[in-house]
Amino acid sequence: MSRRVLGVDPGTVCTGWGVVEMVGGSLFHLAHGTIRSSANDGPGSRLRRIHSELQKIIAAHEPREMSLERVFFGRNSQSALKLGEVRGVALLAAAENDLPVHEYSSAEIKLAIVGYGQATKEQVQKMVAFLLKLPGRLPGDAADALGTAICYLHQSTFRGRVEGAPREKTASR
Repeated sequence: MSRRVLGVDPGTVCTGWGVVEMVGGSLFHLAHGTIRSSANDGPGSRLRRIHSELQKIIAAHEPREMSLERVFFGRNSQSALKLGEVRGVALLAAAENDLPVHEYSSAEIKLAIVGYGQATKEQVQKMVAFLLKLPGRLPGDAADALGTAICYLHQSTFRGRVEGAPREKTASR
C-alpha cells in the first residue's frame, strides 16, 4: 500500500514543503521546495501567495494527507501569531482538498528523525537527506517539511503495528 504525504513547515517569509511517499516500509522523496515571500509584502499578500502555492503543490503531487509543524509559542507572541496565520492558510488548503491533517511539535519531529528531540537544524537536514537518499544539502525549511512528513509516516506505521499486534492473554485469578 502506498501513502503520500505533504509535509509543511510554516514560515511567514519562507514556508518549507516536501512530498514523501511510503511504499511498504520504504520512503521515497517525490519533491520539495520553499515558498518565499518578500518581507516588504503585506501580510495578506504573503498569505495569499502561500495558499496559492500550496494549492498548486497539492494539485501537482496529489498527496492524500498533510503533516504540519505546530507553532512553538516562545517569548515573541507576535511571531507566534504570524506563524499561526500561515498554519491557518495551510489548514485551509488541506480542507479545500479534503486532506486529513496531522500535527507535530518540533521536538516530536526531531525525535522521530534524529532520535533526539533537541537535535540541531543541521542534524535534521543530514538525517532527512540520508533517509530519503538525497545527495547534497537540503534547504533547512524544506528539510524540516520533509521531516514533518517522515515523522507522520513513521508514527502512523508504528501505531498500525501496535494496534495490529496480537494481544497477550492474561491469566485469570
